[in-house]
Amino acid sequence: MSGGGRGGLFELSPDNSGPRRTLAETAAAELHGMILAGALPAGSPLKLTELAAQLDMSPMPVREALRRLEALGLVEIVPHKGARVRELSEADLRDTYEIRIELESLAVARAAAAIGPDDVRRAETALAEHETLLARGDVDRARRAHTEFHFAIYHASGSRWLPRAIEPVWQNSERYRFASTQDAERQRLSHLEHQAILDACVAHEPERAVTALRGHLEGAMSRILAGMSRTR
Repeated sequence: MSGGGRGGLFELSPDNSGPRRTLAETAAAELHGMILAGALPAGSPLKLTELAAQLDMSPMPVREALRRLEALGLVEIVPHKGARVRELSEADLRDTYEIRIELESLAVARAAAAIGPDDVRRAETALAEHETLLARGDVDRARRAHTEFHFAIYHASGSRWLPRAIEPVWQNSERYRFASTQDAERQRLSHLEHQAILDACVAHEPERAVTALRGHLEGAMSRILAGMSRTR
């Protein structure tokens, strides 16, 4: 079963591939990248006129971009006070990853039952690209390849709604991933975890796929929590 087309978060990749984007989509992509990279840190105000000048746009598409990012949970808009990047916290991290684990476990179980050759090729290609880009130090493109890998599997579930439900918590968790560091050993282990998820799906073993996925996400959450504790 094919996973279907892309949507949602994939439109926020700040490259120029794919269909021509609207100004609001372009602004959302730029701001999204700035938030994940820490150029717009957690808690920082998002002043419409300043952002419009920075992006060389009128305020209208920037306002729409902020609404899109609010829907993903990356931005908080307070009436009469303006917008700001959402704060990072241990409670929010736990909540985000616990929801991810539940939703993505369901998606990977369904994918393991239904995945087809095209889905497998997409996931394999994305995983290989992820590793290549990490080795080159191209962190931003590696992040997008990592997203492509996971969502190639989740789209293989055949569900129209699961990838859409995963999208907001995925995007929020990316802020925490960017705030953490990974050494060479951690990257090697991460690759093995990703390969274990894919191998279980290819073997059509839902329980094994869920076990691999949960271990991957629980480990990531624990490492980020440990890093946050050290920086307090």
